[in-house]
Amino acid sequence: MNKIQDMKTRLSALWLFAMLTYTYGDVVTLMDPVKHGTIQLTEGFLLGASIFMMIPITMVLFSRILKYRSNRLASIVAGTIMTVSLVLTLFAAVPTMYYVFFSLIEITCTSLIVWFAWKWRSPDVIPIKVKITAED
Repeated sequence: MNKIQDMKTRLSALWLFAMLTYTYGDVVTLMDPVKHGTIQLTEGFLLGASIFMMIPITMVLFSRILKYRSNRLASIVAGTIMTVSLVLTLFAAVPTMYYVFFSLIEITCTSLIVWFAWKWRSPDVIPIKVKITAED
């Protein structure tokens, strides 16, 4: 597998892992009567949450099909949005232990996505090897 496909696979796998973690964390939160009781689940709230969760869902696909430059930029932007949002939710109210657990996993995952995308170098750049010798 070439370096481009390897990075695309890595990013897609991380987005999928994050998405599954978000999903299970939301399921557990909905089972918590105390946590669920404080949130007004209006149609607008659910629409907003649905739009927000389309970011990682879309990135599972985009990280596989976008070309290098678009893929790298989308991964950095989407990963940053998700990471910052997740960090901010920890300060919105006193989080439960399970919420902190899921959040730390999600924050780590989206931070890794940003890190890998940031470090991903263009496949079109060919490194120049220069041999420097000392002259006597």
